[in-house]
Amino acid sequence: MTLEIRIATPDDAKAIFDLIVGLAEYEKEPQSVEVTPAILKAQMESARPPFECLLAEWDGKPAGFALYFQNYSTWKGRPGMYLEDLFVQPEHRKRGIGKALLIRLAQICVERGYGRFEWAVLDWNEPAIGFYKKLGAKPMDDWTVMRVTGEALTKLAAESK
Repeated sequence: MTLEIRIATPDDAKAIFDLIVGLAEYEKEPQSVEVTPAILKAQMESARPPFECLLAEWDGKPAGFALYFQNYSTWKGRPGMYLEDLFVQPEHRKRGIGKALLIRLAQICVERGYGRFEWAVLDWNEPAIGFYKKLGAKPMDDWTVMRVTGEALTKLAAESK
């Protein structure tokens, strides 16, 4: 049994999509997935892809992924990394795949001179929260994530000063 972690390519769009669907099912929101393999592939082939992705393969088959992008810290004056999604298929858990993905992401941060590495986790996902804390992650209890989407986003964009 072997684990390989590699940078995903546009040819991996279907595998990434399947993992996104798996994550949505785990988070009890499969109906929320709007992206398609074609959209992912086109984005990955674009001149400025909106994300990067690590693919974890167990014996040559997709077992997990980490989808991330660069953000920026005005206080640090340096870029950082935002991990949008980390997911390991249930049948591949307890093999060190999630930890290996996070280690590789931390290495990328250090290699690129990023000032921080951050992500969000659902409050009810206690197994993940405990796992992240063991790796040295600290919850940002004094921050609340805010989001505007769909109709509210359209309405806000249409407002005048």
